[in-house]
Amino acid sequence: MTPARSASRSPRGHLQPPGRVLTRRGMLAGAASLPALAALAACADPTTVSSASGTSGVSDSGGSSDGGSSPIDTSGKQKRIRTKVDEELAKAVPETFRKDGKLTVATTVVGGPPLCFMADDNKTPIGSEPDIAQLAADKLGLELDLKITSWENWPLKLKTGEFEVVHSNVGINDERLHTFDFASYRRAFMTFLVKKGAKLGLGEPDSVSGRIIAVGNGTNQEALLMRWNEDLKKDGKDPAELKNFSSDADVLLALGSGRVDAYFAPFETMNYVASTRDDVETQGKIDELSPGKTLVAATFKRGTGIAEVYAKALQATIDEGTYAKVLDRWGLGSEAVKTSRAHTKENP
Repeated sequence: MTPARSASRSPRGHLQPPGRVLTRRGMLAGAASLPALAALAACADPTTVSSASGTSGVSDSGGSSDGGSSPIDTSGKQKRIRTKVDEELAKAVPETFRKDGKLTVATTVVGGPPLCFMADDNKTPIGSEPDIAQLAADKLGLELDLKITSWENWPLKLKTGEFEVVHSNVGINDERLHTFDFASYRRAFMTFLVKKGAKLGLGEPDSVSGRIIAVGNGTNQEALLMRWNEDLKKDGKDPAELKNFSSDADVLLALGSGRVDAYFAPFETMNYVASTRDDVETQGKIDELSPGKTLVAATFKRGTGIAEVYAKALQATIDEGTYAKVLDRWGLGSEAVKTSRAHTKENP
């Protein structure tokens, strides 16, 4: 895909006082200024969510809802859900991965709740991504060695071997399959964050015609909008103007001031933002980037031979129920998949 412009990512700001359990609504309502919300689109693409367990703050049609009462714990004291080793799968792990007894996993803590973010103690990475990585490591009999990286840097660092796996709401797409192998574990949705009450009807290609849309650089969201723009131009309609911003605060300020009409980003994080604010809401819920559904997946350097056994480990957690516990913990139950499998260039 061709990036629109370069965009830097800002460090994540705290969303609540240390140790506080975040409830559904009112956390940031009525704030005088828009906070910096750390690269909400960076994790991607991901894709990277309405909740079957009732923790979603947004309905499928995009309007805010008040259903559900399960909180998201943002403290650093919580314990991850764990599982037991599968000895047969552990033996099937390639020697290059198991020789040191560790599974080195990278995540980006700028994705925002509930995916991958820094806890209130500002030192503990938490969210659904680290939790799924923990389950996979346990099942393969490896110690989880969690590393923090940036969205811009993970592709190169993965290719050079600085870490072995990426769990950062990475969506599978055709371009990435040329470079990486994957083991899928969640469905991916995208949405438009708009000012509360904005009746833009966003969600279909024609709906973005002539609009000014903020979007993360190099994300699946940007790729999809670019594809929509090509279709609009073929039909003689005005394309959307895509804008990247240097910080998340700038994105939200631009949205609040009307300089952009919407922010196109992962549904998971935008859903969370909409559920904790009274000035924004989501519109549309898109889950198709190319033929078939977009999936979030553990990401590996191509040809390392780990994807197949890793997918089997994830499948084992699905079958036993620990996978569902993790997704329900973070309000992502509706994004669950029944099957995890390896995705490669040869078998996408």
